[in-house]
Amino acid sequence: MREQLAKKHVDVFLPTITRWSRWKDRKKKIDWPLFPGYCFARFDPEDALPILKCTGVVNIVSVEGKPAPIPEIEIESIRTLVGSELQFDPCPLIHEGQMVEVVHGPLKGVIGRLLRKDVHHARLILAVDLIGQAVSVEVDVSDVKAY
Repeated sequence: MREQLAKKHVDVFLPTITRWSRWKDRKKKIDWPLFPGYCFARFDPEDALPILKCTGVVNIVSVEGKPAPIPEIEIESIRTLVGSELQFDPCPLIHEGQMVEVVHGPLKGVIGRLLRKDVHHARLILAVDLIGQAVSVEVDVSDVKAY
């Protein structure tokens, strides 16, 4: 898909992350898309049909049926990070107040409301609404996902 878009003179950016892939007889480093299912492209929204005709393109991110441009500062920030020597990992975008599920650790499967999140920790509220009571617990931020 990236190659097809480039042939149509579309400015394309597919951020990747290097991961080890294992086969029966060997391991190899492979570049995987940082955001699976998404490739960034700069094009005229009025001329979206050639983009949609490319093999592998399922849809264009849209709002109210119109292609929605990703803010340039967000794309450039990702481009800068990917081009750096820093270690990075994709993570879920979760917000304070959102319902989350613990996916790793001793609380795996627990559902709660995210009270506070910092770089390494998340504070969850586990509530019993009917009696108006709750308890809070701190977990590793990488152990939760949006519910």
